[in-house]
Amino acid sequence: MDIVDELLKAQRELKDGDVKTVVLRRHFDAEVEDVWDACTDAGRLSRWFLPVSGDLRLGGTYQLQGNAGGEILRCEPPNLLKVSWLFGENPGFSEVEVHLSAQDGGTLFELRHSAEVPPEFWGRFGPGATGVGWDLALLGLALHLSTGGDTGVDEATFHETSEGRRYILGSSRAWGEAHLAAGGPPDEVAASVAATTAFYAPEQES
Repeated sequence: MDIVDELLKAQRELKDGDVKTVVLRRHFDAEVEDVWDACTDAGRLSRWFLPVSGDLRLGGTYQLQGNAGGEILRCEPPNLLKVSWLFGENPGFSEVEVHLSAQDGGTLFELRHSAEVPPEFWGRFGPGATGVGWDLALLGLALHLSTGGDTGVDEATFHETSEGRRYILGSSRAWGEAHLAAGGPPDEVAASVAATTAFYAPEQES
């Protein structure tokens, strides 16, 4: 698998407004039930995403290690999962929804992350702040589905590798294109792409 080519398999969309929604769609060569299990089984989630704890059922709560937590709002196996996605002390409104459907012998995966974003944060980073993170997550899922095991990617150093930096830069640029398509001002978009890239893949000291 060429990791950077994985970027080309996804479609990205920004729905701009008081609530910002980033949308990712891509096809996986795996059955719906397998993708659902990879996204909802705690053991498998830890292989490609993050360790998760909590009462993992409809109406229960979850916590991703070192990341977001929230409530499981909808759970309709094997097609729909919706959770609140809360991070920090004052997260505001934030929800993630995953839709799975059978397509072309595999699975069409669609993720929607809707959130109220502070204007100063949005002005600095745009959709890439969340979008690049989800691109990295979907890369992990793709690697997991293709091998059935761990991704083989070291998250702590991925951004330091040539391949990792190209992937992050490509993702950041792709979200910049989605931002432009949604009507974002070109100068603001260019600045947010640069800021997002620097956040996820800071230049290494020589």
